[in-house]
Amino acid sequence: MTVTEMPVTDRRLLVTGGAGFIGANFVRYWRGARPDDTVVVLDALTYAGNRANLDGLEDSQCRFVHGDINNTELVEHLLRDEALNTIVHFAAESHVDRSIEGPDVFVEANVLGTLSLLKAARKVWQLEPASTGQTAIAHRFHHVSTDEVFGSLTHEDPAFTESTAYAPNSPYSASKAASDHLVRAWHHTYGLQVTTSNCSNNYGPFHFPEKLVPLMILNVLHGRDLPIYGDGMNVRDWLFVEDHARGIERVLESGELGETYNIGGCNEWTNIDIVREVCRSVDERMAARPELVERFPHTPAAVGEPSETLIQFVTDRAGHDFRYAIDASKIETELGFQPATDFETGIKKTIDWYLDNEAWWQAVFDGSYRKAA
Repeated sequence: MTVTEMPVTDRRLLVTGGAGFIGANFVRYWRGARPDDTVVVLDALTYAGNRANLDGLEDSQCRFVHGDINNTELVEHLLRDEALNTIVHFAAESHVDRSIEGPDVFVEANVLGTLSLLKAARKVWQLEPASTGQTAIAHRFHHVSTDEVFGSLTHEDPAFTESTAYAPNSPYSASKAASDHLVRAWHHTYGLQVTTSNCSNNYGPFHFPEKLVPLMILNVLHGRDLPIYGDGMNVRDWLFVEDHARGIERVLESGELGETYNIGGCNEWTNIDIVREVCRSVDERMAARPELVERFPHTPAAVGEPSETLIQFVTDRAGHDFRYAIDASKIETELGFQPATDFETGIKKTIDWYLDNEAWWQAVFDGSYRKAA
């Protein structure tokens, strides 16, 4: 069907998964850039959701709701009662290893959860059959996806573009691919005003410690092994999380309805080089700030050893994709967006955040962050 754009002039957002890593950073960015906009965060606070990620943000313009996106009635209630006209959909299970061990949860959250949001949005924004005589409400549904839906590349392959055929290789990426297709279908079938972005690997503050960058930082600080899958030569494109938030903002402002935009860091690194860069950067901080050695006496720097001595190669992950790379020329050419943070700068900011926020990650380690749920 033909969809006529209805621009949203007074942005009122529902941010799903807004207490997770990327979602919380987006909320923090949006609140700083647009403090007068209404923001409602909906998060089920599963293991990676953390209410503390939103500390200092909640006020009359920003509130938190503890709930599940699969509760369609709750989503309808929020959209209607808060007069929300924009959904930014981050909520997802995202850890590949967990998806291999328990795929059902990923289908429920990523596929059925997205379906629930789409149904609620269609109903409340009055996109039910035209025979009802209702006038549709100006709105936008932005769906946040991943480069993993495109599968795996070799060293010689060109980077993923928005037209690359889908070839997901893990239960996680398959569930995200399915959700992408649902969003596209609701646009073409029902006229829902959607945009989608597929991002590369994010890193930065509030990253849950099971993921590569924070895991390596915290293991170095505690003198624990740094486990590297296979030979460590798998390649990823890395995007600083605030740049991702800025990219989504640009898509919401100027993106064409029904279009997909790749948001990448233009920043490919092998896993082993990422770990070595983390080690080098942590060692620099230990040398420059002697009090850190006192705080973290088990780090190799405490005995004059380089952190790289902790690297251990382990059995490769099942079905481990070799390389992801994003061609982000479309968002640059059409919307004028480029990432602002190179990896060396971003990793320093990230390490400094973890050094300055020990209470946050200690609460994750001891489970006390779950009490806020």
